[in-house]
Amino acid sequence: MQSVYEAAGGGEGMLRLAEAWHRRVLADEVVGHAFSHGFHPRHTERLAAYWGEALGGPATYTESHGDEASVVRMHSGNGAHAEMDRRAIACFDLACADAGLSAEPLRRVLHDYFAWVTTTEMARYPGSADDVPAGLGIPQWTWDGPVRS
Repeated sequence: MQSVYEAAGGGEGMLRLAEAWHRRVLADEVVGHAFSHGFHPRHTERLAAYWGEALGGPATYTESHGDEASVVRMHSGNGAHAEMDRRAIACFDLACADAGLSAEPLRRVLHDYFAWVTTTEMARYPGSADDVPAGLGIPQWTWDGPVRS
């Protein structure tokens, strides 16, 4: 069976999606605030590698940029932000269409992954990035949802 990563077009599909999402969130008055202090010049490539690895692609993010703990730390210590999360998910859904990834069931699986990773994985440590344990692995997502280890 083809992985979600492969169904989404592999690395090229992930990059199209990351670029579309990034454009949308920068234009959003609420979500754009998260980027108001700047971001890595290769943010979209790194994001594409992260999503790709989570969705069944190669371990490019882990091999080149860090582990899940480093990603979660970047998203921690900012308190609860349900409205920002909701809008980021809405931007993601629109970005899927922008990137040509709107066919079912792929669109639904991508939505479910992004909603889960945003509201669960990235929201676990609202109090402080110092609370994030070391050595976390990037959670994997398949057509059937998260892979539980």
